[in-house]
Amino acid sequence: MMDRVQLADFLRTRREALRPEDVGFGSGARRRTKGLRREEVAMLAHMSTDYYARLEQQRSPQPSEQMLAALARALRLSQDERDHLFRLGGKTPGPRARRTDHVNPALMRVLDRIDAPAQVMSDLGETLVQNPLAVALVGDQTRFTGPARSLLHRWFTDPAERALYAPEEHLQHSRVYVAYARGVLARDPADVRAGEIVELLKLHSPEFTALWDEHEVAVDFSERKRFVHPRVGTLDLHCQELIAADEGQVLLVYTATPGTDDYDKLQLLSVIGTQQFS
Repeated sequence: MMDRVQLADFLRTRREALRPEDVGFGSGARRRTKGLRREEVAMLAHMSTDYYARLEQQRSPQPSEQMLAALARALRLSQDERDHLFRLGGKTPGPRARRTDHVNPALMRVLDRIDAPAQVMSDLGETLVQNPLAVALVGDQTRFTGPARSLLHRWFTDPAERALYAPEEHLQHSRVYVAYARGVLARDPADVRAGEIVELLKLHSPEFTALWDEHEVAVDFSERKRFVHPRVGTLDLHCQELIAADEGQVLLVYTATPGTDDYDKLQLLSVIGTQQFS
């Protein structure tokens, strides 16, 4: 059962414990409000300010699991705090697993401070969160559902996914993705989600099947990736990884060397934003 009083109090205290700089906002002028404002939490959680205010005022209906998950991410909650939030909201937290859709708070803190395209992904290639520049670069990858949530699945079944990358690099991408999938199953042969994706691809992609049969498990990605963008053209970017091994998550950051054409294109992309994907 939902505990409106405790839920409201927990949300308020967690909001007040955050500083604007903790979530990538500038501290700006002197604030009356301790911590974040309600409208700032609502923006981070992609919900209306009125709805969030009603949660803190004990006037809201029971929030959905999706709403609670969005609030946990916006408030940079740990896994224990997220589970507590779910219980206060009248929901049963899912069983703890090595892989979770709840983004590691440390990765979120780093993501908030990056002024380059960056996104957090699971070890199955599921994009969990992107900053605006990443959306402008590769589109909103958090919108997919089912097996298509996995970049591995989309790479071998959706031509639009490959259109983001230079054709001469497609084969290497394919080999890396297959090797990653084999590595995931090697670490946990009972991984149901990984196993289902692999079996689906064996049924629908002869290319995947042929590469899978080669048994490669140690194919490294180049630190450089060549993107083909519909508005700014080809970009050669450096790709850095920051891994949170406990949740099977990785933060990918794409950068360019200042003074290069690629750097200028990234600056242009920050102005263009997501218009091309609207």
